[in-house]
Amino acid sequence: MVFSSIPFLFFFLPLCMILYFAVPFSLKNGILLIFSLIFYAWGEPVYILLMFFASAVDFINGLLMERYGNTKKKRTFFLCCSVTINLSVLAFFKYADFLIMNINGLLGTDFSPLGLGLPVGISFFTFQTMSYIIDLYRGEVETEHNYFTYLTYVSMFPQLVAGPIVRFADINAQLHKRTLKRSEFEDGLLRFMQGLFKKVLIANQIGALWEELRIWEASQISVTAAWLGAACFTLQLYFDFSAYSDMAIGMGWMLGFHFNENFNYPLSSISVTDFWRRWHISLSTWFRDYVYIPLGGNRKGVAKQLRNMAVVWFLTGLWHGAAWNFVLWGVYYGVLLALEKFVWGKGLAKLPRIFQHFYAILIVVFGFVIFTFDDMTALQSYLSSMFGLAGNPLFGTEVLWYLGNYGVILLVACILAFPFYPWLKDRLMVSGNHVRLAVSAVSLFGYIALFLLTTACLVNDTYNPFLYFRF
Repeated sequence: MVFSSIPFLFFFLPLCMILYFAVPFSLKNGILLIFSLIFYAWGEPVYILLMFFASAVDFINGLLMERYGNTKKKRTFFLCCSVTINLSVLAFFKYADFLIMNINGLLGTDFSPLGLGLPVGISFFTFQTMSYIIDLYRGEVETEHNYFTYLTYVSMFPQLVAGPIVRFADINAQLHKRTLKRSEFEDGLLRFMQGLFKKVLIANQIGALWEELRIWEASQISVTAAWLGAACFTLQLYFDFSAYSDMAIGMGWMLGFHFNENFNYPLSSISVTDFWRRWHISLSTWFRDYVYIPLGGNRKGVAKQLRNMAVVWFLTGLWHGAAWNFVLWGVYYGVLLALEKFVWGKGLAKLPRIFQHFYAILIVVFGFVIFTFDDMTALQSYLSSMFGLAGNPLFGTEVLWYLGNYGVILLVACILAFPFYPWLKDRLMVSGNHVRLAVSAVSLFGYIALFLLTTACLVNDTYNPFLYFRF
């Protein structure tokens, strides 16, 4: 079940909210847990047992750490047990076939792949459970003694399958006591709607264009069209993933939880470093706090700092998927971030802002081409078409046709990818009472019209994926 679907919008979410607000506070976590398990079991009825197991591992080791961890050695033992089991489960389901295929390729063996389906959201909820046991080891959170409360945290449906990665420390207090306010429910509903519109009306439409462009033969598509396709995938991925985060954060507000922001207009970045401060923030900060800093961060000299960056970006690439293009994508960013930090970063900062932005966008768009093709032959072919190495022309009439059909949605996407909307809203809200009332009225009718349009699209369209579900 996905958020942008008729069953979720008109049955699952309304019923969940009705029951959630109908029961006393002591039962709210129970209602949330039941609906979260139904949500996950809707598409993964078997792998729900895996989520039970993963959450039980960290919960039990947390209890053992509290009871028997009177020395650092014992606490480290329980931490290692928990982290080892978590990573082993993740590696088995996500990387076993990748490892088998590479062994066969290197050694000429003929081991059969396991053919296991990837449990939806396993990368996300594994990192969430690990954050609990690591923070407990560090003394940054208190031990949770109620397994069902802990399971509610792990399985919470708004952010279960595609983030943001929510740490136990961030919502521990809210799991036990939270205030439900009408104003926050309304703000959460509007945030959810914004994400829904971004997903259905922008990401899906641009994604349809990208699907048309990516299947062209390298020698037939023009260089301009190939770069248009790369830009389309970048916009699709941004609006798709940030829309999911918007909907997750909005539903969190509606339920009384406050999740951290996951995106901050990353396509307006002026450097690669700036981009990764704005894109998938919960993942970047997770690797910073649980890998980079424990390895020593930037405290032990340049050589070790480069080693730490290499480890983080190799793991970041591998986290996204069991394919060499993801590893290459991680290495690509690791190298660029190192060069930006130690070679040309200071010079870049002196350039006019427009050049800094063009530099960042060029790197990001090129990087997402590496990201999207898990077939290395297809990746090589598309890159050849982007740089005119396949004998393809610089410009073709197909570009004009695509721009004629998709130009409006591409223009809207480019505008909304920058912080223009919040800037305009803030300007209007300080323009007097009459202007504020007019803006509120127009916004109300706008939300209603866009919701009706979104519903019509969901009824008619079959292209409605969430790209990060596969990670």
